[in-house]
Amino acid sequence: MSVLVEICACSVDDVVAAETGGAQRVELCSALALGGLTPSIGTLLECKRISTLPVMFMVRPRSGGFNYSQADFDAMERDVDMASESGADGFVFGFLNADGTIDRVRTKRLVDRVRGLPTVFHRAFDVTPDPIEALETIIDLGMTRILTSGQKPTSIEGSKLIREMIERASDRIEILPGGGIRPNNVAEIVQKTGCRMVHLSATTTKIDSSMKVNPSLRFNIANAPPEDSFGAVDPSIVAAIVSEARTQ
Repeated sequence: MSVLVEICACSVDDVVAAETGGAQRVELCSALALGGLTPSIGTLLECKRISTLPVMFMVRPRSGGFNYSQADFDAMERDVDMASESGADGFVFGFLNADGTIDRVRTKRLVDRVRGLPTVFHRAFDVTPDPIEALETIIDLGMTRILTSGQKPTSIEGSKLIREMIERASDRIEILPGGGIRPNNVAEIVQKTGCRMVHLSATTTKIDSSMKVNPSLRFNIANAPPEDSFGAVDPSIVAAIVSEARTQ
């Protein structure tokens, strides 16, 4: 059995590169340096126009945690509605209470709102105080899968918990490892966890020469990446991951 490869994409070009490299699905977001935020509807529409890949649409209005205000949540519901109308194939989101436990009420509201489309509880899961309790809660809420690094910085480090989750979940929910996955370790992650799908960014750095006239000027915050560079999906990295995953 092959391992499904999902690529995190922040642009139409990223989705094209992911498809060129052989990925089977993309997670569409913006601001990857902030952990991924809600992308534009225009980006979604163009991705659906030129690509056949299923697009999982990130719904996250801000960085800095997962306990949202009512205004944030209202905006997320509108994003879900517009993305559904624009062809999103599924949704990625996560709601936590102030103590880090799963916010059952808001999670269920969004699950119900997407009317049967696949739903993913993202890596907000990795900061919950009791991962097994959180797993059972998310299953009970009817979600399709959980994106997780096993509550560790990388999936390799969290492989023990990921395997435990996969075995405990059985066929009740899909577990999607993500975090630090590369061509040189994907085989080990698959072996250690028993997973049948993986999630990664597969990016390389590209230079935008439009900043060369005044390279000292900054528009980002002080600790952000350089102004003249950005991350972009590299189809060769995707192809290498797909190749390694197929050997399992």
